[in-house]
Amino acid sequence: MTDPVSGLAADSTDRVDSTDTAERADTENVFTAFGLPGEPGTDEFWAAAGTPASVPADDGGGGWVTLFLWRGSPASIGFESWSEPVPLRRWGDTDCWYAEVRMPARLRVSYQFLADDAAYADPFNPVGAGGDRSIAATPDAPDQPHWPVLGVGTDLVLPVPRTRIRWNSERLGGRRTVRVHPSGGGGPVVLLLDGDDWLYLHPAMTAFDSSVASGEMPPVTLVFLPAKDREAEFACRPELWEAIRDELLPLVAESGVAADPDRLVVAGQSLGGLSAVYAALEFPELVSRVACQSGSFWWTPDALDLADPLGGPAGGAVAARLRARTPDLSGLRVAFDVGEHETRMLPHCEPVEALSEQAGATVRVSRSASGHDRAGWRQALLRDVAWALA
Repeated sequence: MTDPVSGLAADSTDRVDSTDTAERADTENVFTAFGLPGEPGTDEFWAAAGTPASVPADDGGGGWVTLFLWRGSPASIGFESWSEPVPLRRWGDTDCWYAEVRMPARLRVSYQFLADDAAYADPFNPVGAGGDRSIAATPDAPDQPHWPVLGVGTDLVLPVPRTRIRWNSERLGGRRTVRVHPSGGGGPVVLLLDGDDWLYLHPAMTAFDSSVASGEMPPVTLVFLPAKDREAEFACRPELWEAIRDELLPLVAESGVAADPDRLVVAGQSLGGLSAVYAALEFPELVSRVACQSGSFWWTPDALDLADPLGGPAGGAVAARLRARTPDLSGLRVAFDVGEHETRMLPHCEPVEALSEQAGATVRVSRSASGHDRAGWRQALLRDVAWALA
């Protein structure tokens, strides 16, 4: 399965295990263990359906078995950057399709039902991410306060900032719409790379407002920067950051929204995290605070042309740059976060974390209960931006 965030293949070392439902007799109601009453497929059954539901795995290996339900046609579950699609099994001749999926401890993952050549959110799960995907979390996954529940059966229209900037960039080419929002009245600029994802899939504006109102974060000015070509713009090249410095930030200053660009925080995930750290190394006068989730530090100039982009040198081009000419990073605060289940990302992120600290940066390192997935990065985003501004 391809990762919709990074464009890379899912990590085959962190694959789900289906339980042995294919061998079970239909006379055994597997749903009872998950608290579902009545005969599968009946009105009573569907009225009580609320999934995904998890129970502890009973084979001594730890983790959970999680039940997913689908009503109607044949379907499979597509998980974001965690496993290959999992087919659903039909219960007898009813309209009930289901899968029991083995999950590790501490996992939060986005998923979709794939049916009839289309993708759908889970109609039985109120926790969503955009109109066509949902979020599952094992019972031991940490809570994500401040992020509202937005899924099937809820109001899917996310609030968006009133202020928008039409940015026609000479350096980057093309026009894009950049949204600007003053949380708590505005303050230091928080530049959110992949801004459209944080507007339309995950309600970052609402989450930041809640975090500021709770006192966990000072007032900030959010700048939602959409990407046109992630692979080109977020590679280790100066054009994006020259354009942000010389074109975008002056437009933000003229927007009428209270903003302090002198305390700029750049928040990026995957290739966006790579770009944020690159900017801190090459444009220290511009970027001195970074929140980096699952940075793509496997990147080298030719990595995307390889059969296995993650198979290159540990830490990629950023680690090589830090080793070759160690900069003075004493003015940098950078928070690194990686998913616990990103087994192939960790060997690339760990050397960059260590080398940054050795170069004098103030570093925070954490691991989220997720794979390579914005569903797991959400709380780290709030926490690490607040830390970067401390």
